[in-house]
Amino acid sequence: MTDTSHGRSAGTTESPYDDAPTAWAGWVAFSGVMLIMLGAFQIIEGLVALFDDGFYLVRSNGLVVDVDYNTWGWIHMTISAVGVLAGLGLLAGNMLARVVGVIIACLSAVVNLAFISAYPVWSAIVITVDLIVIYAIIVHGRELKGYYN
Repeated sequence: MTDTSHGRSAGTTESPYDDAPTAWAGWVAFSGVMLIMLGAFQIIEGLVALFDDGFYLVRSNGLVVDVDYNTWGWIHMTISAVGVLAGLGLLAGNMLARVVGVIIACLSAVVNLAFISAYPVWSAIVITVDLIVIYAIIVHGRELKGYYN
């Protein structure tokens, strides 16, 4: 007679999400580190916008959203603070940090899209990294928690 239970006792249900982490857990860890680094870079971008608005390619009225550079500086500083905290939480496998990380990465991509005329190359790089972070967190975010259990 063949055993079809595969070592499970009767009445035990196994979730498809209980699998061991795959190599994609490394991408989630990468996303956490990138959120921390993007936060650090956003701090630099925000400080430059606050203290040296002549650094950028266009005046503030040439941006997609006509707001002065002090406002842009504070927006970047706020995104950076929350992004660093979300990255740290993501590395710990926190579910709330996954949600906040995706929201911050989406917000960062939109803000940098609006800021693209001031600093095109850097904004394009940040948007690309934000998209990679969003993909890794959404698709494989639960796998990092398996490393700490």
